[in-house]
Amino acid sequence: MLNTIPPVSDVHRIEVHAAGTPSTGLGTAAVGVITIASLYFGRDVFVPMALAILLSFALGPAVLLLRRWHINRILAVIVVVTLAFAVILGIGAAIGTQLAHLAENLPGYQFNITEKIHSLRDTTTSSGVVGRAVKTLSDLGGEVTKPSESVGGPTATRPAIVAPGVQQQKPIPVEIRQSSATPLQLIMQLAAPLLQPLATAGIVVVFVIFFLLQRQDLRDRIIRLAGTRDLQRTTRALDDAARRLSRYLLIQTGINASLGVFVGTGLWFIGVPNPLLWGILTMLLRFVPYIGPVIAAAFPAALAVAVDPGWSMLLWVAGLFIVAEGITGQFIEPWLYGQSMGLSGVAVVVAAAFWTLLWGPVGLLLSTPLTMCLVVLGRHVETLQFLEVLLGDRPPLAPEESFYQRLLANDPDEAAHQAEAFLKDKPLAAYYDEVAIKGLALAQLDVDRGALDHANRVRIKEAVEWVIDDLSDHVDDAIPTDKEGAAEVTALPSVLAPEELAPDWQGVAVLCVAGRGSLDEAAAAMLAQLLERHGISARVVPYEAVSVTNLPQLDVTDVQMACLSYLEPGNLANPRYLVRRLRRRLPQAKIINGFWTMTTQEAEERNALTATRADFVVTSLQQAVEEVVNLAKGAASDEVRFAAVAISPSTPSALQEVQ
Repeated sequence: MLNTIPPVSDVHRIEVHAAGTPSTGLGTAAVGVITIASLYFGRDVFVPMALAILLSFALGPAVLLLRRWHINRILAVIVVVTLAFAVILGIGAAIGTQLAHLAENLPGYQFNITEKIHSLRDTTTSSGVVGRAVKTLSDLGGEVTKPSESVGGPTATRPAIVAPGVQQQKPIPVEIRQSSATPLQLIMQLAAPLLQPLATAGIVVVFVIFFLLQRQDLRDRIIRLAGTRDLQRTTRALDDAARRLSRYLLIQTGINASLGVFVGTGLWFIGVPNPLLWGILTMLLRFVPYIGPVIAAAFPAALAVAVDPGWSMLLWVAGLFIVAEGITGQFIEPWLYGQSMGLSGVAVVVAAAFWTLLWGPVGLLLSTPLTMCLVVLGRHVETLQFLEVLLGDRPPLAPEESFYQRLLANDPDEAAHQAEAFLKDKPLAAYYDEVAIKGLALAQLDVDRGALDHANRVRIKEAVEWVIDDLSDHVDDAIPTDKEGAAEVTALPSVLAPEELAPDWQGVAVLCVAGRGSLDEAAAAMLAQLLERHGISARVVPYEAVSVTNLPQLDVTDVQMACLSYLEPGNLANPRYLVRRLRRRLPQAKIINGFWTMTTQEAEERNALTATRADFVVTSLQQAVEEVVNLAKGAASDEVRFAAVAISPSTPSALQEVQ
């Protein structure tokens, strides 16, 4: 009969695409070079635009909130932008005030700084350890490079030769005096450094207002450029980008503000002057990846050196930043971000270097949000999928692909390590069905297209046996099935004790037969291990042992069942002939055909049970184990019934009680 339990998962299928032509590759490279060059030479325009887009995503939720309160769009945008830039200007004013106060107090720290410089200088003088070492090395170097004296002694300095009758003239001193600057020139000199930042800020404000006012129109235009044939995908991509970026900015701002408050409070307790200034700088500089926290810690550390006559305040400041950054970076940020970023660690580093090279410090500030947008595009736009592969945090290979790659690389230990991570949430049978069997199916595809020779197939089989041996001590009972968010696990068959088995099943009761080759034998080894874990003794039989020549010599003592293992059954002729041969050798045994790459629906459509004339057809190892366990239980129940009839054949009530 055909088992109707749905398979654990379908076989992973590989689609082979034609390689792109060289002209296509050159065209893509040319487009990439032109794009990067445009970003570099047009940074005066693109940088304010990128900042405006970033602020628009950050302020967009606030505008939408005001719109839900039935406030006019223009008024909502003006209110939000005004409040946002008022906060920015307020932070700038607070920083300026604190810096002015710090500048007034710096002369009072001169004595401590001088004393510490003297203490450091003492270690480098001739009496200090460093000074003595430097003097010794200098003397040795002088001896090596000392020139040898000439025979006539040192050369005397000769006076300059002057022609007769010519009086030697003294050089005329020259003094350069700069004319006093006019008031207009002074104003221009003071305003010149501020013109560029003010112009950039003005452009950013204009862009932010425009983006917020024309948000829906810009969205429609982007969809039009992307193409209206797939509105669902384009809309999903834009929503995903907006959601991830807004969430990232909101979480990052909250984390940085909280850390700034914590650092400022800690510096106030330690006694570092101007703790408000350092708290604000900590909040702002943490938006800059990697170097921002270092710079934020360097300023109060330097001030602690100037304020404290000793070194204890410096140690307290360093400890405060190490603890704060350690807890935030290792625990709080990963917990809060979750999947909102979608970037790999390598991508963050590469993106920081790339955008800094293009746009300088502003590029470093924008590197993470911009790269996040590229990953979202790669996730939803097929032609840009390489961006998601290179920069995203998703595993580059599917679990079955990674398993097969480890087997090809002859690295079964790494495959077993990955299996242990999978087995934290699912049982061993699920790992074999969802990962290992599907990985072997990929190998079978390579065999079918002639890319995997016999030697490599044998090597893969041996690697699988290695993995099976490494997983032999795994216990499924330790799976946290009650954990919130854990994957659903199919109920496992019961483990049969030896006394629960019928006498005929207490020996090697099951033969796990490889259908066509070494890869089928590897799958049969997985099935044998699962049966052993459920209390049923099994033995793996290679495909050569069931050939027409070798089958008469096969040991079939105590065999009650044969399980045929096929990764690719082909046209079902081979399973049918193998079942026929085994019927003659094992007339009383049950035969199961395991077609591991089929689904239940495919097996029904191909009428696999009738075509192969087996007793059962299964499409997963889990189903095969369930069938064998059920047959073993049924045999034990029949044995009990027969024993009851033999003891009291004339008492029907006794038989009913046993049943």
